Amino acid sequence: MRKRATTAILAAAMSGLLGLSAMTNGQAAREAAPAANAAADPQANLPVRQVVLYSSGVGYFEHFGSVKGNGTTELHFKTQQINDILKSLVLQDMDKGKVGVITYPSQDPIAKTLRSFQVDITSNPSLAELMNQLRGASVTLSLGAEKVTGTIVGVERKPRPVGTGDGAKVIEVAVLNLLTEGGIRGVALDEVRSFELQDAKLKEELNRALAALASARDQDKKPVKINFAGEGERRLRIGYVVETPVWKTSYRLILSDKAAGGAKEDAKPNLGSGVGGAGAGAGAVGGGATAKPAGSGALQGWAIVENQTDNDWNDVQLSLVSGRPISFVMDLYQPLYIPRPVVQPELYASLRPQTYDGAVAANKPLADFAGQERTSAAAPPAPAAAPAMVMARKSASDEKARSRDYALADKRAEQLGDLDAASSVTSIASAAKVGELFQYTVGNVSLPRQTSAMIPVVTDPVEVEKLSIYNLSVLPKNPLLGARVKNTTGKHLLQGPVTVLDGGSYAGDARIEDLPPGQERLISYGVDQQIIVQAQNSRQENTIESGKIVAGVLELTRKLVATQDYAADNKGDKAKTLIIEHARRNGWKLAEPAKADETTDSLYRFKGSIGADKATKLTVREELVTQQRMAILSIDDGSLLSYRETGAIAPAVREALTKAAKFRQAMAETQRQIQDRQNQVNLITQEQNRIRENMKTVSQNTDYYNRLLTKLSDQESKIETLQKESEGLRQTVEGQRKEMEDYLKALSVN
Repeated sequence: MRKRATTAILAAAMSGLLGLSAMTNGQAAREAAPAANAAADPQANLPVRQVVLYSSGVGYFEHFGSVKGNGTTELHFKTQQINDILKSLVLQDMDKGKVGVITYPSQDPIAKTLRSFQVDITSNPSLAELMNQLRGASVTLSLGAEKVTGTIVGVERKPRPVGTGDGAKVIEVAVLNLLTEGGIRGVALDEVRSFELQDAKLKEELNRALAALASARDQDKKPVKINFAGEGERRLRIGYVVETPVWKTSYRLILSDKAAGGAKEDAKPNLGSGVGGAGAGAGAVGGGATAKPAGSGALQGWAIVENQTDNDWNDVQLSLVSGRPISFVMDLYQPLYIPRPVVQPELYASLRPQTYDGAVAANKPLADFAGQERTSAAAPPAPAAAPAMVMARKSASDEKARSRDYALADKRAEQLGDLDAASSVTSIASAAKVGELFQYTVGNVSLPRQTSAMIPVVTDPVEVEKLSIYNLSVLPKNPLLGARVKNTTGKHLLQGPVTVLDGGSYAGDARIEDLPPGQERLISYGVDQQIIVQAQNSRQENTIESGKIVAGVLELTRKLVATQDYAADNKGDKAKTLIIEHARRNGWKLAEPAKADETTDSLYRFKGSIGADKATKLTVREELVTQQRMAILSIDDGSLLSYRETGAIAPAVREALTKAAKFRQAMAETQRQIQDRQNQVNLITQEQNRIRENMKTVSQNTDYYNRLLTKLSDQESKIETLQKESEGLRQTVEGQRKEMEDYLKALSVN
């Protein structure tokens, strides 16, 4: 089996570019010219010898062969692949030969190509439009049994009556004016059955235009001809990158109850204190059940590869790279034309007044833009692969209670034995790290074109720990059957589906993301119906921890405490390891338990054991401390009194709040007195309005009128007195406010 690193291949192939660039000198051009023009040059046979497929949707293909003397080789590609060929083609004549000119069919934009012919069929012209283009050309028209030969003068439209009587209509018809020996003759084009161009050059131009139009629709193979110049028999290598289907992976994870290396480990403490339930022991959780250490399992990885090229792969070296190099398509095949400006002849005339823009002074320094240096961390070395192992069979001692019909099936299954999916599959790929990428290499692969294949690339033991994984947002009542898989294969495992086999039987499907060597991932493949979990007693408390006053601003420290209880009941007959995932909130700190077994950006994971027919409980408590700042002047009296009564506030702060409350109460009392006097003024004003209305109905020389007038005068005196008192009270309020502000401004109490 050949094992050649991709980087070495690309480096060697790139050296061929040096030979290509050397063709710019005159000597190389003279050597390449005979090879490019000689029709009898021998054709070199360069079959595909290496294929490198990337998970980014491109593939590197390398051809290898030999040539004698000045020779050529011709490769065929689909039209849509030509851009990739022009972008990535590398060549090497390995025995001191020279790479010559590379030729391929040009592909001008079809519209530009069609406009280059004397007969322009770009816009799909009608017969009348085509005849107008051919003005001056000699044609022969077939009009039924008559044939007319002449020179085209032009096409005009003439009215023609259709029908008779009231239903008669007039339509326009195209009439060809033809110069014949007898003069100009008008021929309606709808009467022409056929016509023939008498000018052979025009006829050839029309045929070439139609051929160009047909070839533009041709998406079949395009030949790329490569010329080589040299002496004797020489080895050639050609490499290029084209679009390919993404190679995919699928896995089979075969679980085993056997501990890795046969070692036994002590049990991990349970999740928490016991809760009531069937079989729950008092004062103990799980009844002393032991948690199983990480076990072993076998991982099979199959690479799914498609050969969608037009070449058969015969004994090629196939490399599958689990990396994503940046790749793009640029249109290099189709000629590009840049529109040029039209310059008019200069006319010498009087000069116009000129205007001039301002300029940057030469003595002012110009600051440079700053750049940022980026570094990349080196990838950790891959661990060595572990030895192979065979999956242990599952005991069938618990099958005695099954019915008679099932007993026969059990007997047959016992004769056959459990399916050992790992015993007959062996990886045929070698694995290696190439730079920042990882590749699987398989030698002597034969795969006909337009076919696909599954290739075993991973058959290694891995560390697997069976788990039950609970997440309230995923499934509120039951955890999921899952496992923790550690990549001990030493290979980079590409993302893909995982079929889980437990005890020789199908257990479920899972998905796994890209898994570098040495890293771990959780997978879940079914619902664990033997464990019931209740998420209960979700509550949140908000308390004041401390307070202080700084320059009249009350600063409170609040603590928010969120608590969630999880009660789990194992109804099965085996102890299990349970992981509870709890949502992690930004800014909150975990208080209970003191530390999570695992922490992600969005989750806490708590791990513990739960015994057979036992129950357990986990309490998760999180805390968030916040700061609140409030100006005491803006706090209402009720809130100010409640803060003063809070036990967590220091005595000095409580005393200061009490004094501030007294200020607020004195101000409130003064405000109340002002409002009371304003209410009295409002009542007197209403009474005065009533008196004035009565005075309008009474004669002025009566005693009643004089009485009303006297009462009105007394009320005016009362209003003046109340207004003076209100003004004094307002001044009192301002004095009280200033006194409070001065007190608070200088107040700082912890």
